[in-house]
Amino acid sequence: MKNAMGRWLAGVLSALALGGALPTAAVEVVFKPVADGVYAYVGDIEGRTYENEGLNANIGLVVTPAGAVLIDSGATLQSARKIHEAARKVTTQPVKWVINTGGQDHRWLGNGYFRAQGIETIAHAGAEADMKARSGAQLEGLKVLRERLDGTVPTLPARFVRNPDSRLELGGMVFELKYRGGGHTPGDMMVWLPQRQVLFSGDVVYVDRTLGLLPVSSGKTWLHSFAVIDGLQPQIIVPGHGKVTDLATAQAQTRDLLLALRAHMKKAVDDGTDISTAVKSFNAKPFSHLKHADVWIPQLANMTYLEMERE
Repeated sequence: MKNAMGRWLAGVLSALALGGALPTAAVEVVFKPVADGVYAYVGDIEGRTYENEGLNANIGLVVTPAGAVLIDSGATLQSARKIHEAARKVTTQPVKWVINTGGQDHRWLGNGYFRAQGIETIAHAGAEADMKARSGAQLEGLKVLRERLDGTVPTLPARFVRNPDSRLELGGMVFELKYRGGGHTPGDMMVWLPQRQVLFSGDVVYVDRTLGLLPVSSGKTWLHSFAVIDGLQPQIIVPGHGKVTDLATAQAQTRDLLLALRAHMKKAVDDGTDISTAVKSFNAKPFSHLKHADVWIPQLANMTYLEMERE
C-alpha cells in the first residue's frame, strides 16, 4: 500500500514539474429526497467553471406511478446525460417530461439530449424569444467547460404553455406551472406541487448566494413572481440556487434584497441623486452573509438604479 501511494505521489509531482495539472474529479449528480416522490440535486453555488461542469444550479425530479418528471435539463448535453443517469438511480420509471423553468443556460441547454431520447421538453412561451436571442452568447460563456461542452446544441422546448397558470397531471401528481412575466430571465416559471406543498422556484429564488441581475432581468416582474410564492405559502422550496429551503429564508434572501434595492434606488432617482452616490449609500449589511455579496451587490445596485430610471 505504501509503495503504491508512493508511486502515485511521485507521478503527481512529476506531472506538476512538467507543467501538467491534476485531473479534475467528475461532478456526481445525486438526487436527494425532499418529500414523498420528490427529489432535488443541489448544484454548486459558484459561477460556471470547468470543475463544476456548469452544474451550478438546482435540478428537480418528481416520480409518479406513470413516469418521472425532471425540472430543468442542465446547461450541456453531457450534464443532461448525468442528470438522466442520476434519475435512473432513483427510479425505474421513465422520464416523460422535462420542464424548463426559464431561459438561463442551465435551465434548458441540455434539451437536445432529452429530445434525442424521445422525452418531451416544456417551458413557458415567455422564454422562447429569450432562448433564441441569447443561446449563442450562452454557448460562448460556457466555453470555459472546454470538451465538457461538446455535443451541446441549443434545442427549444417541444411545447410552450401560454397561460399565467397551467396545470399538468401525470400518475395522479398535479404540476401547476406559475408564470408572472419572469424576473431573472423573461421566461422564469415556477412548478408547484400542491399535493406535496413543494415549490420548484427556478431562478425566482436564490439562497446562500447573491441573486443575479442580467440585462434581460426585471426586478419589477421578479417581485410579481415572488408574490405568487407569498400566496402559496409552500412548506418546502427548491430554489434555483442554494440549498433546499423554507419560505422565510427565501423571503429574506431574495425578496427582501429586491425590495431594498428598488426602494433605495427609486428614492435616489426621485431625489436626483447620481448613480455613484446611490450605489455607495445602499445598505448591504443585511445581505452581507450571502456569497459574492461584496462584489455583486454593488452591481445589482447599479443595474437597479438604471431600471428605476427607465420606469
